[in-house]
Order: sequence, then structure tokens, then C-alpha cells
Amino acid sequence: MMEIEERIDERTPYTSVFLQECERMNLLIFEMGRSLRELDAGLRGDLSISEPMEALMDALTSNRPPDNWVALAYPSLLPLGMWLVNLLERQKQLQDWTADLATPKCTWISGLFNPQAFLTAVLQVTARKNEWPLDKIGFTVDVTKRGPEEIEAATREGAYIHGLYVEGARWDTATGSLEEAYMKELYPKLPVMQVKAAPSDKIDTKGLYVCPCYKTQDRGPTYVFNPALKSKEPSTKWVMAGVALIMSVIE
Repeated sequence: MMEIEERIDERTPYTSVFLQECERMNLLIFEMGRSLRELDAGLRGDLSISEPMEALMDALTSNRPPDNWVALAYPSLLPLGMWLVNLLERQKQLQDWTADLATPKCTWISGLFNPQAFLTAVLQVTARKNEWPLDKIGFTVDVTKRGPEEIEAATREGAYIHGLYVEGARWDTATGSLEEAYMKELYPKLPVMQVKAAPSDKIDTKGLYVCPCYKTQDRGPTYVFNPALKSKEPSTKWVMAGVALIMSVIE
């Protein structure tokens, strides 16, 4: 972390977000390594088996993330195997960022500990650029027709994000709006979304569904933000269907 901070020329809101993400990832990985080494020593007879070691063993044999890891991690309903794969993908995004310290062309927002902080950074950067008061701006979104691998450069306005799934409906790239979900397709992926900031009094939600976005299928306390998606149907239809965006799903 010290080496990374020495290489930073200008500390932008985006830089601060990724530094915080790196710190939290370090804390999690350190605790994982510490607890596993402790358990290994206990199983070899070098240490007495303690209650935390037993809890760790129980979690590992039950294919679920141990509580001491979860306390330092992010909301997730994934079983242990998928949870570890997801962790490595999150770590790779941060490692890629440390290579040149530039904001990713398209940020995998679902892979952040604190996606709200990244969204707040979008507001802060725009507010500084246009000299707008931060408390009088809000989000506008534009869902593209592209996947993350098709994004060739970062946008000049706002940020490109990906990693969102639609629950209760689907996004139709042909019409550029929400449509009814196909049978047996529970969580269709949303294409890359461009998130921008605009003055609150100029944001018009007519013909849009203000769609809640959550980190997991549990919804509730995992709420992130409310992007307004284009819809040809009245928004009441999607409210009744419980349509939402989810960042992490078990398919």
C-alpha cells in the first residue's frame, strides 16, 4: 500500500475509492491466511484446538465462508467454492488497477466492497468539474448495447459499470428498454451501463422505471442506489413484479 501511494500523482475521488478497496482486501486476505495457518498448526498438534478453530473447520466442511471472514468481507450468499472464485476475481480487478492506477475503462462495480463509494465518486468528480453543489445533483444512467469486453476507452462523462443482473424482467437491447423476462431465465445480465451525474431539478423520470439495485438476492440492507431505466410499460407493472437489479446472484 505504501508503494502504491508513493506512485499516486493526483488523489482523485476514484483513486481514494480504489485505495480503500485495496485496504479492505488486504485485511480480509490477512485474516484468511492467519486463521488457516492457526488451524493447520492445531491439526498438526502444535496448538490446542480452540473454539474459533472449530468454527472454522465446521464452516469449511459445510461449504460456507467462515464467520470471521464474512465479518471483513462483503454481503454474499455464495457457497464457499463460488465465494473463493468471486474473491479472486475481485482481487484481480484491484491488481489490474495497481498496474497504472487509472480508473478502469469499465468498472466491475459488483466486485467492490463499497459500490456506493464509487457512485459517490462519480458525483464528486462531476460536481467539481461543473462547479455544482454536491447535494443538488443526482444520477442518470444510460444502458449501452455493449458488453464490458467491447468498451475500448473510459467515458469522458461519468463512468461505465457492469456486473448487474435483472430480477423479475430483462433488458431488451433492440428496444433499449425493460421487457418481460423469458421463461426459465431468472437473472439476465444487464449490458454495460453508463452512470452520469446531473442537476436534480433537470432529471426527468417520465417513461422511466426507478429501479432499486441491491448487492444480493436478500435485498433489504444490501441496497445500493436507484438507477432509472427506460420502460415502455408503466412503472407500476415493474413495481408489482418486484423488478430490481442484483449485483451477485446464485443461478
